[in-house]
Amino acid sequence: QVRLVESGGGSVQAGGSLTLSCVASGYSYCMTWFRQAPGKEREGVAVIDKNGYTRYAESVKGRFTVSKDNAKITLQMNSLKPEDTAMYYCAAERPFGGSYCVMSRFNVDTWGQGTQVTVSS
Repeated sequence: QVRLVESGGGSVQAGGSLTLSCVASGYSYCMTWFRQAPGKEREGVAVIDKNGYTRYAESVKGRFTVSKDNAKITLQMNSLKPEDTAMYYCAAERPFGGSYCVMSRFNVDTWGQGTQVTVSS
């Protein structure tokens, strides 16, 4: 089973940047970042598959970038907005149909511990 250890996060003013990192021990086809704000459902933010293909939620396109370097998956977050405030989770996700990463929390096998991101206006 994959073990995930996250780091990064913190507090920043709107327009600022933060970087989240996740180190994975083990293999997962899809490595996905989710977030959950108070009172809201956990939602997929960005995913990178084993071939380096990436996909983003519409709300973060053009602002967030997911990348990987061996076992480390990084989420670079720029132009942050107050609505980006949430607990962010790294996840090992099973692909849909064998090769398609859909950012669904129902396909997640392993969650990281979560890291808080707070953006003030």
